[in-house]
Amino acid sequence: MKKNFDMPTEEFKKYGHELIDWIADYLKNIDKYPVLSKVSPNSIINNLPKKPPEIQEEMSNIINDFKKIIIPGITHWNHPGFMAYFNSTASSPGILGELLSAALNINGMLWKTSPASTELEIVTINWIRQMLNLPSNFFGVIYDLASISSLHAIATAREAAKELYNNYDIKKLRIYGSEEAHSSIEKGIKTLGLESSAFVKIKVDKNFSMKSNDLKKEIIKDFKNGLQPFCVVGTFGTTSTASIDPIKNISKICKEYNLWFHIDAAYGGSAAIIKDIRSYLDGVEYAQSIVINPHKWMFVPIDLSILFTTKADLLKRAFSIVPHYLKTNEDNEVINFMDYGIQLGRRFRSLKLWFVIRYFGSKGLQNIIGYHIQLAKIFAKHIDNDKIFIRLAPVYFSTVTFRAIPSTIIDEKELDNFNKNLIEEVNNTGKIFLSHTKVNNIFAIRLVISGIRTTQKEMENAWKLLKKKCKILEKEFL
Repeated sequence: MKKNFDMPTEEFKKYGHELIDWIADYLKNIDKYPVLSKVSPNSIINNLPKKPPEIQEEMSNIINDFKKIIIPGITHWNHPGFMAYFNSTASSPGILGELLSAALNINGMLWKTSPASTELEIVTINWIRQMLNLPSNFFGVIYDLASISSLHAIATAREAAKELYNNYDIKKLRIYGSEEAHSSIEKGIKTLGLESSAFVKIKVDKNFSMKSNDLKKEIIKDFKNGLQPFCVVGTFGTTSTASIDPIKNISKICKEYNLWFHIDAAYGGSAAIIKDIRSYLDGVEYAQSIVINPHKWMFVPIDLSILFTTKADLLKRAFSIVPHYLKTNEDNEVINFMDYGIQLGRRFRSLKLWFVIRYFGSKGLQNIIGYHIQLAKIFAKHIDNDKIFIRLAPVYFSTVTFRAIPSTIIDEKELDNFNKNLIEEVNNTGKIFLSHTKVNNIFAIRLVISGIRTTQKEMENAWKLLKKKCKILEKEFL
């Protein structure tokens, strides 16, 4: 009788070496791929069998289909020309860490189910805390994405509200964030069963930062109306413009009214390991929670998000349910991370973070992120010195938000269409990929430099393509 049903060791070695070689060549020559996939909808589905295979297939055939069918449908986030959204690039040491994590295939729900997973998570989180210069009373836990981290923060804030209000009423709860706050905050509010009116959006100033005076007015008004303010979300690097809310001012208001202060630093948080950027985060020591995503700008393969909180006891109270079969003799001596979130099962995510931090070091990471910020400022100067393009927001990090305004076009709707066409023309070249947003209700283009393989060459290439395509489109719009 066959005792081992898995792939034979020699076969695993053969294809393992082949795939590592492929990955190495892929990363080395990634700029030869079109950054944006050009397949049409359903093309992948139509090229794959409708029924699962009944008998074993050769690994060589599977790998060939991966190359022929799957790769054409990939938008290459690791590409140096990927400058859309908030780029998430995987560094080589991070990929190796992910490989080992998959091989070990542990579930770190309890300390006992894999002590190394729990203890390495504690160590790497403490390293990140020190790199961010956060106080030692911040407890950290790794989740998958910032949406989940913020969801846990809001749930914990809701737990705190039960102590704050003797007449606690979930229907009366109010949470505040700027008009530029990420959509995940609203999703989290819905998921937690709060009223749709629970989220109060505060207006922003000319730099797209929350108006703290307006925040205070809304809080006072809601108190007078018998409502129950309980949380404020400040953003450190908003999605559309990468703006920064006034962290210190918000922290004072939250302290005055005893409200939970959560900081969404999913994007900008990684940059706060640089001293000059960290100054914008002053006041974080008075916050109760902050989220950062090392997979966004610290070159860790997606996904890895860290929530820091000064109220670990409340986080645990909000989520800890321990049936008898999950109780262990070590429970009083260790941290069981399953107690601090929705998920019971937990991947060994800290391993890839450990690889990345050790390989680059904190100074190495600072240098790369600092280089990206420098490139963004050079690109912003190109915009500022040009007669057709206009920058729409300050550049604090590595995101530049802008649009073209040809002198021949006056109508706002036509300008929006021009910029939509412009970004499409640029993206269709396959050399770079830019994303869009709306700023003050007008169509805007976003360029983000946060890929570990992106250099000044790609940044300058993006500028040349924008200028070239803009000139061609101008003639068409005449």
